[in-house]
Amino acid sequence: MVSFTFAIASDLHIAVPETVWEHPQRFHLVEFSIPVFEAVLADLSTLSLDCLLIPGDLTQHGELANHQWLAHRLQQLPYPVYVIPGNHDVLNPAQWSDFATIYAPFGLQHSRPEWLYYAVDVTPEIRLIALNSNQYDDHGGVYGAVDDNQLAWLERTLQQPAPPLTLVMIHHCVLEHFPGHQVGFGHRYLLHNGSRLCKLLRNYGVQVIFSGHLHVQDAARCDRTGVYDIGTGSLVSYPHPYRLCHYDGRHLEMTTRHITAVPECPNLTEYAKEWMGDHSLPFVLKMLSRALPDVDLSPWYPQLRYFWATIAAGDADFQFPEVPEQVRIYLESFGDRPPADNQLTLSLWN
Repeated sequence: MVSFTFAIASDLHIAVPETVWEHPQRFHLVEFSIPVFEAVLADLSTLSLDCLLIPGDLTQHGELANHQWLAHRLQQLPYPVYVIPGNHDVLNPAQWSDFATIYAPFGLQHSRPEWLYYAVDVTPEIRLIALNSNQYDDHGGVYGAVDDNQLAWLERTLQQPAPPLTLVMIHHCVLEHFPGHQVGFGHRYLLHNGSRLCKLLRNYGVQVIFSGHLHVQDAARCDRTGVYDIGTGSLVSYPHPYRLCHYDGRHLEMTTRHITAVPECPNLTEYAKEWMGDHSLPFVLKMLSRALPDVDLSPWYPQLRYFWATIAAGDADFQFPEVPEQVRIYLESFGDRPPADNQLTLSLWN
């Protein structure tokens, strides 16, 4: 009987103290990145774990000291760890070779330095395909896409004999996770060619993608392909979630755990929620103004204080009975849609 247990911790944004930088609107608490990650590892040390997946944004902003700290820490773990780069990890293609060298023990030994994507059979029953979604525009900005060469490699890989279950890990979201995700500012969190990727995966019976990037605990399903995009929130953002997953040969059961306290911040949950409430309003207003350009939202600022925190936690249930109908309908559309975000079980194809 198959029994495979693994964890997902995403968007660690590791920052050793001398690299922590301030920004007036940042939501995430990089100053707690190391103690929060250590708390996750302490929890996982009590389990019989087969592997840990980290779908990108390993570091605050690609600093060498942060990559070195994390790689050294991962080498001390008793179970395999598989990583991929996020948009904060390799700021230009010239850094790809260094990333591949530093993280060679964590999946990248199966990649070419110029690729940063790979496939590995983690058990006789399970194959992991890790994709590199970092692409660069003419101005040096990073956006999400799987290039044609990588898609061709992916199809060749999917055509090869494989274990019964194939899982995919990628940094950028592949499916829409909230209304308007595919337009305006939300587009930068999405894979630009996600529909093409989903169609290819569906053609070869791949049902589950694990993503990060959005700092939101959310599971989405494509009705056309049946592919799930399981997004895991950031360890340095409220409510500091990570996932514990178990596969029994037919079902993939996922539960969410949270880091609620670290020695540096005993009331981490409350502190992080207030921090996000204090810093997220400009972001929320920018998001909402695209759909409600002529609406003055200022009377409802107090009710929007925890809007993004509620979304980030997953399984959101919004009720805005006192706002005008047009605004109420739109705000409540950000409530969660099936499948559940934090505790869910998927019946997988064989």
